Amino acid sequence: MTKILVRKTSTGAYTGFTCIGHSGFAQAGNDIVCASISVLIINAINSIEQFAKEKMSVITNEEEGLIDVRFANPVNEKTTLLMDSLLLGLREVKEQYGSKYLKLQFEEV
Repeated sequence: MTKILVRKTSTGAYTGFTCIGHSGFAQAGNDIVCASISVLIINAINSIEQFAKEKMSVITNEEEGLIDVRFANPVNEKTTLLMDSLLLGLREVKEQYGSKYLKLQFEEV
């Protein structure tokens, strides 16, 4: 199962997220759930960097299926929109394939 923890402040501002694990929907190379999640996450990171010019730290570990993103400063409106879009896509994947493969959690920091 892939677990995604989204961190937000008490006012709802994003501070980062952590994605860990492999979905287990199918064997590596054929796992469309894992591929979908990966595309959404990587595209969001690239878009936030390219279009929102947000400063962030990104830590990855391919074996663990880990991607940890921490925003350096309070996020701008573009980053908020891109994060909202990421969550929309992740919720759609979860709805389509089930919570057996993807768990979304939120934490107030």
